[in-house]
Amino acid sequence: MVFVITLAGAGHVSAQFGGAGGMGGMGGGGAGGSGGAPGPSERPKFRDFKHTTDTLGIGRESGDQVVSAVTVQGNKSVGQHEILQKLETKSGRFYHRETLLGDVHRLNEMRVFDHVTFRTDETPKGVAVTFIVHERPLITEVMFHGARGMNERELAGRAGLAVGDPLSEFAVESARRRLIDFYKEKKFNQVTITTSIGFGDVPGRVVFRINEGPLERIKSIDVIGNTILSDARLKKIIKSREAPLGVVLWAFNSADLAQIDKDVDLLAAHYRNLGYLTATVGRQIEYDKSGKYLHVTFVVNEGKRFQIKNIQIVGNRFVTEDSLRQRLELKPGDMFDGTVLRRDVGEIVYGYGELGFIYADVQPQTIMREEENMVDLVYKIEEGDRWKIGEIRVNIEGEPHLMRETVMLNLLDLHEGDFIDRRLLEVARRRMTRGQLLETNPQIADPPDIIVEPKEDAY
Repeated sequence: MVFVITLAGAGHVSAQFGGAGGMGGMGGGGAGGSGGAPGPSERPKFRDFKHTTDTLGIGRESGDQVVSAVTVQGNKSVGQHEILQKLETKSGRFYHRETLLGDVHRLNEMRVFDHVTFRTDETPKGVAVTFIVHERPLITEVMFHGARGMNERELAGRAGLAVGDPLSEFAVESARRRLIDFYKEKKFNQVTITTSIGFGDVPGRVVFRINEGPLERIKSIDVIGNTILSDARLKKIIKSREAPLGVVLWAFNSADLAQIDKDVDLLAAHYRNLGYLTATVGRQIEYDKSGKYLHVTFVVNEGKRFQIKNIQIVGNRFVTEDSLRQRLELKPGDMFDGTVLRRDVGEIVYGYGELGFIYADVQPQTIMREEENMVDLVYKIEEGDRWKIGEIRVNIEGEPHLMRETVMLNLLDLHEGDFIDRRLLEVARRRMTRGQLLETNPQIADPPDIIVEPKEDAY
């Protein structure tokens, strides 16, 4: 079951938010603008008319010469009929060189030719066109040597090469890189793969020689340079895991180098969220003598915690700055806190949404000041347009006689002609998913939803 709400444009007036309990009212607005009258239409020329025969549009062509014949040379495994279907140049049509060049491009897009040219010959009946193609060799066999930790079916799927595909060095190299990425996903970080084409006097044979290397595991994780947060707290933030004490072969300590780099970003983002805006994090990796086990060290430079000097609001035209500031939890003089900042952004967005500005966007920015450890906070607002509800439609799937449309409309606190309210939308969505009237299991049916569609040419 889906609600479809069509929005109509509304005029703009100045407004202000209410107190903490809700949003203040706004003045009324006029409807959106109207388009001008269409200009006089010109009668098309006779040659521009399109005639239809059995619903097939037929356009009149023009040109000086007619194509008398179209042939293909050089194709071996690709059928001539398949090639001719791709061409716009056909016997009986007018000859255009631009169309020929387009046909060359279309044949190259088939990716089965490494060279395509054409030749034209004038005859008493018109222009004879010949396309000369050179087919790429085809793959006849794909082999994997040295794979022990992976089965060949998995490798073949990741390589993306199959018997009958066009053979090229680019395709083989792309497959090699995909296989390396696949091995590294499986924590074989030292894998090396080489390729050969035409091995054993078989031109279409592709061979991947794989040296998997060891399956790497993280033996230990250390954090140095941290003072305000403990090692245990920081280790809960990252996704990489070390082996428990005395256990090396553990299911969750495989070494993912890409994840270790992401963990660096996670730690830095966590510190900046706490107000340490200049915090930096690095990492060091050391292998043991066997080359199988890693010792990971995260190096933290916390820096100083920043305090908010000024708060600026820009871009607001229809809501007063004072009412916006009343919604903010962060104040000048507070220590910067990213969690509170996100709550404040949500308050502004939902505040605008209560007044019909459901597409309002707020982007916070921090500006470092010359004073030590001080920062200015700027909220950049794009209010967008104010919208009214033009129409509410209910689409019910299943047995229509079991559910009346009025029952569904009672789930909404929204009415046609009202300004759209973001908070009421969210309440209605929760009410639909938590109720017993509608199927919410996605394995049985599409979950109920409310779709908001702006009306075309509303403004």
